Amino acid sequence: QERLVESGGGLVQAGGSLRLSCAASGLPFSVNVVGWYRQAPGKQRELVADISTGGSTKYRDSVKGRFTISRDNAKNTVYLQMNSLKPEDTAVYYCNARSTIYAQFDFWGQGTQVTVSS
Repeated sequence: QERLVESGGGLVQAGGSLRLSCAASGLPFSVNVVGWYRQAPGKQRELVADISTGGSTKYRDSVKGRFTISRDNAKNTVYLQMNSLKPEDTAVYYCNARSTIYAQFDFWGQGTQVTVSS
């Protein structure tokens, strides 16, 4: 069964750092992009960063230079290193794994809360 388990969220002061982890298991072979999304209260879910099986990465403008997405294929885990955190980064962060070939392969984790205090 497909499973994505996020960890690493928490409460941090502005300027601090957190590292989120997304451990994947049971995913179809065609899943080729893993990303981190976030959703703040009253706002739409938005893409933060994603990484392909080939290593290509994409970031939203507001996190460029502060966040880094990476993957450890041996551990089936994708990380999001978040530095210089700001209060506006506060949200529930979700891991997503999808296939760019088969649209029905689109999986989500349960989310992890990140709270940045000012």
